[in-house]
Parts: sequence; C-alpha cells; structure tokens
Amino acid sequence: MISQPSRHCTVELQALPSRIGQVRRIISAQLRYWHLDPLIDQAALGVTELLTNVHRHAEPDKMCTVDIELLLDRLTVSVQDNDPRLPTVRDSDALDTSGRGLGLIAAVSECWGVHPRGDLGKAVWFTLSAPSAAVALPVHPIVHGATTEGPFTAAPPVAPEHIAVPSTVSG
Repeated sequence: MISQPSRHCTVELQALPSRIGQVRRIISAQLRYWHLDPLIDQAALGVTELLTNVHRHAEPDKMCTVDIELLLDRLTVSVQDNDPRLPTVRDSDALDTSGRGLGLIAAVSECWGVHPRGDLGKAVWFTLSAPSAAVALPVHPIVHGATTEGPFTAAPPVAPEHIAVPSTVSG
C-alpha cells in the first residue's frame, strides 16, 4: 500500500538554450513548493544536462517533456524526446568541456537509466533520495476562491503541477 500520494509535474518545451534556464527555474520552484529544497541543485544540474543532450543530439526535432515525480522517498526526473537513438556514456576527463553529462548525472544521482520507446523516442531518467521530512509533509488541496465574503477579483491560484513553456516568446 502506498502511504503518500505521488506528486507530479510536467513541463513541455523545445530544448533550446534559452529554454533550459526557464526549466531550471520551474523545477526549482516546484521542488521548493514540495519542500524539497535540498534536492534543487542536483535536480537542476541533471535536468540541465539532459536538456542539453536533447538540444545537441536529438533528431528530428528538439521537442521534449520533462517530468518530475515524488513517490514515497524518491524523486524521479525524466526527459523524453522523439529521437529513438539511445545515449552513450563517453570516457572523459575533468577538463573536457563536453561529453560529461551522463557521467555527472551518475555522480549526483542514486541511479539513472534510459527507457526506449521504439519509434516514439526515449526517456532518460535519474532518481534522487528525498529527505524524510519532506516526504512526511501532508498534501494540502488547493482552495480556489475565498472562504470569506469580499471583493476578490483576482484569478484563483494555479498549482505548478503541469506547466507548458511556449515555443516562442515575444517581446
């Protein structure tokens, strides 16, 4: 039996350099919302490496989905893309400026792997151990609307459970 419900967040984007920083901020905000502040640096580093791999290597396009899920005491971060080619770990030294991404992910995570999805692409994932204090936090439902009467005209709050990053930004 699962004693705690899962917490899940999905971000859909085109893996361009300008988007990677946005996704890092979204992931960081979501982990703060879940009271998982100790995991922010590791998760942000891992998602940056995975998105950079999509940007550099994925074909036919750079569209991808980032999923983070907290289930019991494990945070799983995955990036799915449309390229069926599986990544490979390269031997590299500390001074190399590329080719170290999966090695870094292996170093900061408990485990990592690749889930092939045939012609639909693949998902590359890694897990982090969640602090027990964060896992024990109760899940509070979001209340839409006011509990008292008054002139409240603002839109109801939206939890960052599913966020799509637009493919173009004007301005």
